[in-house]
Amino acid sequence: MANYIIEGKFKAGVQWEKFSKTVESNSEKNAREKVLSTFGSKHGVGRNLIKIESVKEA
Repeated sequence: MANYIIEGKFKAGVQWEKFSKTVESNSEKNAREKVLSTFGSKHGVGRNLIKIESVKEA
């Protein structure tokens, strides 16, 4: 499994907050899915309020 660094922003109240997250995954697609899922459950943010700007393999 590879590590991916995912950067982007999510809507927190009225402003957008930047984030950088490192996740372990089999593919870039699964890494994106894992970040969307994590932010949805931890922060109560809908997928349409999360913007992934870059995905890099670490």
